[in-house]
Amino acid sequence: MIDSRSSRVPWAVVALLVVSVAINYIDRGNLSIAAPILKDELGLSAAQLGFLLSAFFWTYALCQLLSGWLVDRFNANILLAAGYLLWSLATAATGLVHGFAALVVLRLILGAGESVAYPCYSKILASHVAEHQRGLPNALIDAGTKFGPALGTLVGGVLMARYGWRPFFIVLGLASLIWLPFWNKWMPAGMAASADAALVPTTREIISQRAAWASFTGHFCGNYFWYFLLTWLPFYLVRERHFTLPQMASVGSLAYIVTAAASVVAGWLSDRAITRGATQTRVRKMCTGGGLAGATVVVAVVMIPDRTTSMVLLMLACVSYGTFASSHWAITQTLAGPLAAGKWSGVQNFVANLSGVVAPALTGIVVDRTGQFFWAFAVSAAVVLVGAAAYVFGLSKVEPVDWTARPARAAGGIDE
Repeated sequence: MIDSRSSRVPWAVVALLVVSVAINYIDRGNLSIAAPILKDELGLSAAQLGFLLSAFFWTYALCQLLSGWLVDRFNANILLAAGYLLWSLATAATGLVHGFAALVVLRLILGAGESVAYPCYSKILASHVAEHQRGLPNALIDAGTKFGPALGTLVGGVLMARYGWRPFFIVLGLASLIWLPFWNKWMPAGMAASADAALVPTTREIISQRAAWASFTGHFCGNYFWYFLLTWLPFYLVRERHFTLPQMASVGSLAYIVTAAASVVAGWLSDRAITRGATQTRVRKMCTGGGLAGATVVVAVVMIPDRTTSMVLLMLACVSYGTFASSHWAITQTLAGPLAAGKWSGVQNFVANLSGVVAPALTGIVVDRTGQFFWAFAVSAAVVLVGAAAYVFGLSKVEPVDWTARPARAAGGIDE
């Protein structure tokens, strides 16, 4: 175990995880950047394009369950490398195919490959980083999920306009493979498979924990907020606030950057507070519950006529979301412990990413039926408030579950 307060964070490992998640998010979002060009080139209808853009989430969400199980059974270092290789090759191959069906298949493969990432991250951090030091590493990984799309949008848009979308995909996918030799050199030691598979908690045992449903619900609600902004904020800014496309791109990128910065600062401060004697429960719940509660200010964005004031409120909502994002995975890793971190994270990420299906669709329905964005923003604020309540009232203490109290059982399959 890594309970010693003198243990050191393996920063080289953390840096490689941050780079991998940034590439992960660039790869999953690059098709959205290419969508206008790709739609015309392949003659796709709007329905086909929407189908193609959503295909990633089918396998990404569903494979979380399998990936979480695999991570607790086998070497997380190897599984992360295998998933990384698969999603990089899928990205490169996307630039080579010409048919709609082939593109869908590659997006499904991309989702399956990327599904190993967060279960592996949780397993590695839970095994090699002490509880009071997990805030900043998790915050840096979260920052990677924001800086990656920001960089991908700014650079990818320019390069695709100049060279076309196909070369961008091919070069990005192949160049990303440079990460693998560095991972092979600096990946953490001691990540072999569990010596006794019967010791690993079952999915049923995990979901029987009240704390598990608090973390699942809170993460789903936080993701709803973020997917709402990712999918509908550009449209809202252009159509309702009358921003030009360059102005919209600047505001969107700033929202990414502000969220990432807030996450890193909150992660660093939370670790310092715990090191100085504050309880994990108080600090982590304050970040997650308080962060989501603060994000409810997003409803005021649509209520304020002045554009500048409205955008300031949007950035405040992003700061609050970033505060939440700095600690929600740290809570999961503490609750599950090294023994169940992979499987717990897989189930949690499966539930949380269902919001990627719900948020865009529900927002569209609300806007269609009401003819305005107020109720869409209000729904988003209500959802994050539910998430805040889940963390504050659903979690009693942020401490490891005592898996040793379970009755002995024989090793079995995925759903044993």
